[in-house]
Amino acid sequence: MNNNRTIKLNVPFVTRLEGEGALELSAKGDSIEKLHLKIFEPPRLFEKFLEGKSYKDVPDLNARICGICPMAYQLTSIQAMEQLFGIKLPKHLVQLRRLMNLGEWIQSHALHIHFLAAPDFLGFDSAIHMAKQYPQILQRGMLLQEAGNALMALLGGRSVHPVGLQVGGFGRLPDRKRWDDVRNKVDNALPAAKSLIDWTTTLNLPDYSHDFIWVSLKHSKKYPINGGRIVTSNGLSLTYKGYAKHFHEHQVAHSTAFYSLLNGQDYLVGPLARLNNNYTMLPSPIKKYVTQQGIVFPNQNMFTSIQARAIEIYYALYEARKIMARGHPTGESHTIVKPKAGTCCFCTEAPRGMIYHQYQLDEKGNVVRCTIIPPTSQNQARIEQDLKVSVKKFGLDQSDSALKFFCEQIIRNYDPCISCSTHFLDFKILRS
Repeated sequence: MNNNRTIKLNVPFVTRLEGEGALELSAKGDSIEKLHLKIFEPPRLFEKFLEGKSYKDVPDLNARICGICPMAYQLTSIQAMEQLFGIKLPKHLVQLRRLMNLGEWIQSHALHIHFLAAPDFLGFDSAIHMAKQYPQILQRGMLLQEAGNALMALLGGRSVHPVGLQVGGFGRLPDRKRWDDVRNKVDNALPAAKSLIDWTTTLNLPDYSHDFIWVSLKHSKKYPINGGRIVTSNGLSLTYKGYAKHFHEHQVAHSTAFYSLLNGQDYLVGPLARLNNNYTMLPSPIKKYVTQQGIVFPNQNMFTSIQARAIEIYYALYEARKIMARGHPTGESHTIVKPKAGTCCFCTEAPRGMIYHQYQLDEKGNVVRCTIIPPTSQNQARIEQDLKVSVKKFGLDQSDSALKFFCEQIIRNYDPCISCSTHFLDFKILRS
């Protein structure tokens, strides 16, 4: 590298990420002097917006936080409030919520794998360009995403910003015909999900493994979505109430998004973290199949996240078929709700990782104040640290275009949703 060389590279728009941000990298010789993932989207102030709103309105409002994983935000708030109100749902409503969660995982993972990540691994600028040579890949993605959307709409009324969920259950239960139609879609999608795992093993996945902490929910009886304890790879096992003691947000000068640290350290949430903590909780047939493909968890190679998402799609469809095989649901669609004052919190697993909500309510069930910490905020510091380690291993003597693509690939690998808490509008490298 020419140590006297200074380069400024500005990219006006880079696709395949949700949100707006920039990356600034300064290097001197073989040393990185500064690496900032700069988020400059205006704060959305959702927490302030919810103040004064009734518990009845919070789920529908929270759905607007994200159009890709709206249910995760709804259900985290709903379950926090249900705990405060002393509501215990009947088993059939618990299972229906899990079914809807599984649908959200399927549609979100299918979108990311096929339309956002696949072009990186196959050498294309976009899914549109990739479609000319690999139409079957995108067709598989659409088939899987359709099954996920159908599960979401079955119970939520629609797949984007669903309206069926409420504190105490659902607005109504689905009719038998729609139930059977969606069950057929799930059955038809299972072979595609299995082939997707096969396909990920054919990819040339880079390996820039290094030590980091991962965090997810962990359940004693099943793969976690809406229950369990908060478990970290460095030995913590916490209740939801323990979250605030160990996890802390802070503001950095180069970003409008908060950064979150675990006892002062960056950490990972998301599908790789979940599988690292919960691989043994997968059904035996899935574990056997994954092992046969030579895929190993836990691991610390972030590029295996695409395999983690594929496995979770297969698991979600497998579990959805199992739930739907029990037959069309009957019984009440919701339970009686009696609000009370107090503070409550809950965590769930969104497709991109663990979400934390805390609410203080008055005696009428109106929000006094709240805290919402999405997965992308929790991954911000981890993304920056991954970049610092991986870029040095990749080589600072690489061309600016190669470094740009490599950095974007790493960031896309996390599937960040910056509007919830990255499209790049600016990429700048300073060499001195």
